[in-house]
Parts: sequence; structure tokens; C-alpha cells
Amino acid sequence: MSASMSQETYLTDDNAGIAKIYNFLEAHEAAGRPQSAPRYFLAGASVGDQVEIPEEIHRVLRQVIDSMQRGLAVTVAPQSKTLTTQQAADLLSVSRPTVVKLLDSGDIPFERTGTHRRILLTDVLAFRERRRRAQYDALEEMSAGVDEKMPIDEVLSELRAARRAVAAKRRAAKAL
Repeated sequence: MSASMSQETYLTDDNAGIAKIYNFLEAHEAAGRPQSAPRYFLAGASVGDQVEIPEEIHRVLRQVIDSMQRGLAVTVAPQSKTLTTQQAADLLSVSRPTVVKLLDSGDIPFERTGTHRRILLTDVLAFRERRRRAQYDALEEMSAGVDEKMPIDEVLSELRAARRAVAAKRRAAKAL
């Protein structure tokens, strides 16, 4: 099998086929059958031509089907488990110099091979998850004290105070 290591984007015109698979998966989950160890198979054209696939691959296929059912394109972009600073920047949607600052500040661990920095994919994904969680926490904190019946001036005042508190936390964290 010749696997492409380039990024590929897939679109589907077979909405009926995707809907059939999606409905099967939905019905299977809705049945709520207790399973001690679920098993998944990839079947070929011949009878008995099948291979068991790991649960991780099933989750990937499930995400592809969910996305295509919604009419979205799916992009598969193979990644090494070790990334360059530019690959990490692309994954985080930031500039390469920003990634270098994150590495130098210790926010993301890395290894140095000669003059090059190498970053584990798992470390980049963990940082991205921590950053998202912090953003959601900040949003939650800013919206916690808002009541729809409050006058707009009070709401704005409370939001400004919340922003100042979040900024103070951020400055305190950077000072460490």
C-alpha cells in the first residue's frame, strides 16, 4: 500500500452514502447495547475479507463521517511526532517567533538538536488544550456576574473589573 504523506482534503458528493453510514452509527449508539470490549472491522470486497481496526482509528473515522454529514470538507495532514518550530506554529495558529518565545519561557518543553529546537506533538497539543481551557475559564469568569436585568453601565463596569482581574492574574503568572 502506498500511503501519501502529503496533506489531502476530501469532499463528498455521495450524501446518501454518508447519511446511510451516519444513521447506522447513530442507531448503533442509540441502542445502548452494553459492550465489554467493542470491536471494529474494516471489510473488503470479498466475503470474509476483513481486518480488526483499533478504537483510535474508529474514532478518527467517526469524526470524518460526522464532519462529512454536516457538509464539511475533511483534511488529513500527517504529522511527525516531533515538530519543528514552524510546524508547531502552524498547529497553534501563531507565528514562529511566538512559538520560540513560548519555548524559551518554558510554556512548552522542547529538545535542542544542534541549533534546532524539536517539540513533541503531544506537548504542543497539551499546551493548546491548556490555552483553550484558560480562555474558556476567562470567558466564564467575565460572564459569571452578568444579569440581564442589570443596567448596561453596571454590566460594563463589572466586565471591566473582570478583565482587570484576569489581566492581573496573567501578569502575576508571567512574573513567576
